[in-house]
Amino acid sequence: MQYLHKNIDHNQVEKVKELPTLLSYNFEQNITLINETIGNDNGTVLRTFKIGGTSIDAAIIYIDDLVDTNVINNNILKPLMDGSSTKNEGNITQDIKDYMKDYLLPVSEIYETSCADEIVHKVIKGNTALILEELDVAIIIKTTKSKTRDYEEPPTESLVRGPRIGFNEDIHENMTLLRKLAVNTDLQFIHLQVGSRFKKELVITYIEGIASPELVDEVKKKIEKINIDHLPESGYIEQLIEENYFSIFPQIQSTERPDRLFGAIAEGRIGIILDGSPFALIAPVTLNMFIQSPEDYYERWIPGSLIRFLRYIASFIAVFTPALYISFVSFHQGLIPSKLAISIIESREGVPFPIIIEALFMEIAIEILREAGLRLPKPIGQTIGIVGGLVIGEAAVQAGIVSPVTVIVVALTAISSFSLPLYNISISLRLMRFIAMFLAATFGLYGVVVFFLFICIHLVKLKSFGIPYLSPIAPYYVSDWKDFIFRLPLQLMKKRPQVLQSKDSIRKS
Repeated sequence: MQYLHKNIDHNQVEKVKELPTLLSYNFEQNITLINETIGNDNGTVLRTFKIGGTSIDAAIIYIDDLVDTNVINNNILKPLMDGSSTKNEGNITQDIKDYMKDYLLPVSEIYETSCADEIVHKVIKGNTALILEELDVAIIIKTTKSKTRDYEEPPTESLVRGPRIGFNEDIHENMTLLRKLAVNTDLQFIHLQVGSRFKKELVITYIEGIASPELVDEVKKKIEKINIDHLPESGYIEQLIEENYFSIFPQIQSTERPDRLFGAIAEGRIGIILDGSPFALIAPVTLNMFIQSPEDYYERWIPGSLIRFLRYIASFIAVFTPALYISFVSFHQGLIPSKLAISIIESREGVPFPIIIEALFMEIAIEILREAGLRLPKPIGQTIGIVGGLVIGEAAVQAGIVSPVTVIVVALTAISSFSLPLYNISISLRLMRFIAMFLAATFGLYGVVVFFLFICIHLVKLKSFGIPYLSPIAPYYVSDWKDFIFRLPLQLMKKRPQVLQSKDSIRKS
């Protein structure tokens, strides 16, 4: 509802501010107004009833995942619907509001408001709104649900700076975490049942008014086409809905961090949450999303950009450094500076194996240690990884199996792969490293260059739900480069990614 003052010069008015929508004395109109304001969220519950011992209509509105139903049943519905509480009080309709607050609602926090937007805001925060007949105010009752389990920091996505909260296996608690980040009716949830034999609940989440409706429909259709007995983990969803399942690159991002998921859907992407899995999925994705971290935005833009740039360098080192080392030493010794070439030759004196065998031996040993460290208990796993690498490397050099330079190259490669923020892209780069090593040992530098070109061609052709995987490089979007290799100041990042074609492309005015 908009109001304009008659004396205002309309030529000088830039914006007309919308005043709050207020409740009326009509019970049905109030219910309709609240429902329209809160939107079509499937988690919203409307319960109408009669005040016990009277003919007064009443209704409570709440979101099922956010409230403690025991408080609603025992402290709201039971005393209000119990006729013994009001049968001796005579006609209480005139003072029903105060009477309820003083005698019928044994809860800790109660207050009233007539603003529909404030009512919806409080309901989304986990409170319950009580609407009464012939009253133009709603009673807000605190019914926030207490946690059934403490939130823990995600073990696979630890940060130096940022929220220490991760998803867990309860889909309703995961939805609650998202609602706490977005206290707004635009956050939408689409509930689906997946699994042809053993049903599981799945939720598609997005922000209405930002996400493209066509993208939402495409994700929903792909999930509805899944025909499998059981989906024990969100990784099944990821594999069954990706477009190119022969690609080495992940086309859907998984995360345990609510802030990462919310940041993605705030850009216009779609989130997928499966009951029983702490890993939520994000679609569509681009390659640069796997190099970025939420910490890039929590720090100031200069150190955040530096850290992100180092990750891009580390990604290149993790894939191509062993291959370049093998090709230079085996085929292109003339490209190595003389002093460095002499040092490499001296370090390889007495080594009985070709350079490819050396590198493969150390790379495989490092990969085995990495997997062993993941499967062992966390304190032991870290020790095994560090000590095992030192012992094996030193023992191999002393035994003359590998050269010290090879150990340095392999160690640099392993450390670079550890700098990547997400495990699934790290696996892809590790596999690419072995392919590059074999091509380098067979064709030299020519094989490495051809492999690099093949990867570029594949990335250009690859898409995630119709979104080019290599965006904003191909296709080229100038505005999206503000948050690509380097991150510009937040004051300059006014638009959402152009490649997503969001309904609302402006992040800030």
